[in-house]
Amino acid sequence: MKRKPSTEATSAWIRLMRVQSRVLDAVEQDLKKAGFPPLAWYDALLELSRAPSGEMRPVELEKQMLIPQYSTSRLIDRLVDEGLAARRECKIDKRGQFVEITETGRELQKKMWSAYSAAIEKHVGSKLSDADAMKLCGLLDRLGCSCGDVKAVAARDSVPAR
Repeated sequence: MKRKPSTEATSAWIRLMRVQSRVLDAVEQDLKKAGFPPLAWYDALLELSRAPSGEMRPVELEKQMLIPQYSTSRLIDRLVDEGLAARRECKIDKRGQFVEITETGRELQKKMWSAYSAAIEKHVGSKLSDADAMKLCGLLDRLGCSCGDVKAVAARDSVPAR
């Protein structure tokens, strides 16, 4: 017989979801007030800038993004329309394509980091000591173990490109 979650585990789940939603909303608002596009734009540009050649297949980009992005193709279209990314045909597989960050995209991602990092400090860093933040990372890593390669995710997420 399968065990049901304890009241404490259920409470932790509810709090995790509520806090995640509230903090993301607050960060989005801070970016908006600073005159920047949504966090998903930063996230996509960051992942593209981290890619060895500054390019990724759209499906790879979607897998790497920190924020659930169910409409990656629309996001890519917006980035391309704004000159922040470019689509390029795959030389080996003519049906495939890559998305490549442009110099303008790299510049925007770096500019957005100043507002984004300030929002992280305001909504997370100022509320947790470094020791508490590390404890939280450990707890979240334990939760993530059942959902994928936590060590790879932790290494990738350690410090965003500035």
